[in-house]
Amino acid sequence: MSQAQASRAAGDSNPDRATRLKLYRTMLEVRLVEKRAYDLFMQNLIKGTSHLALGQEAIAAGFGVAMRRDDYTFCTYRGHAHTLVRGASMVGVLGELMGRECGLMAGKGGSMHLTSAEHGALGSYAIVGAHLPIAAGAAWSAQYRGTEQVAVCFFGDGATNIGAFHEALNLAAVWKLPVVFVCENNLYMEYTPIGAVTAVPHPAADRAAAYGLDSIIVDGNDVDAVYAVAMRTLARARAGEGPSLVEAKTYRHSGHSRADPGKYRPTPEVEAWMKRDPLPTYRHRLLELAIPDAELAAIEGDVRARVDAATEAARKSPPPPVELAFTQVWADGGFAWRN
Repeated sequence: MSQAQASRAAGDSNPDRATRLKLYRTMLEVRLVEKRAYDLFMQNLIKGTSHLALGQEAIAAGFGVAMRRDDYTFCTYRGHAHTLVRGASMVGVLGELMGRECGLMAGKGGSMHLTSAEHGALGSYAIVGAHLPIAAGAAWSAQYRGTEQVAVCFFGDGATNIGAFHEALNLAAVWKLPVVFVCENNLYMEYTPIGAVTAVPHPAADRAAAYGLDSIIVDGNDVDAVYAVAMRTLARARAGEGPSLVEAKTYRHSGHSRADPGKYRPTPEVEAWMKRDPLPTYRHRLLELAIPDAELAAIEGDVRARVDAATEAARKSPPPPVELAFTQVWADGGFAWRN
């Protein structure tokens, strides 16, 4: 069976009990933090806009659980999930969204620029496709140093029509860089169906052959399947076998951003995807695997309590001092113009 065929196989993944519970907890943490972020927006406690990954949690969780602590994550402005799954605190994420001193960047970055270098989360990038070459650069560094670290780069389907996507894929393939490119194909590039502006049915997977890579398509709403693909592609990269390009098919539950009601999506399509919500689907699977409902309920109660505690801690944190705006502008940490 080829790698492409294997990624489509129904029985592709068989993680142990502890791993499955970790996958469920991780998805739940992301879901409840993002729901809380939406509530805080409605209370005007988070300014500007934000891009939620509600419905796409299985992709972040599957890779996050599979990755090594010293691996690198690069993601888009829809990056709350990918930052959380690498170990960044709920307080740090919610505080950053609220512009508070307790935030990951002391409130300076906001929703679209979450970064936690200590957890290997090397930035959320607002410019579509811009981070793919940067991820290749991080992978090149790991290759040069011989650390067996892997860079995992997440991007939306719209980025597959950006020049940086092709440039990064080509160079990564030529130099056999330890990087895994993950396209989160939620079918829409902002408000436009990806199929309306792309010449191939699968915007990432159908282009893999151009760079000598396997076509890998995975159900992005099935966390077991994502975890299996993550383990395989990460191992391939660590073994010096080069990059992989994964297309994870998924769907966002809401619009592109807080200001988008998503009315351009057909109602039957939305309803069909809502029935494939990764959280209740996986909970049902765990019950079928004889994991007691009480054990899952205990996890759910613990995560809810932690989200509540993180919210209160972020609320109580003060705004950052004005002087913070004049730091970290230049490499020396200051802001004065240098000749």
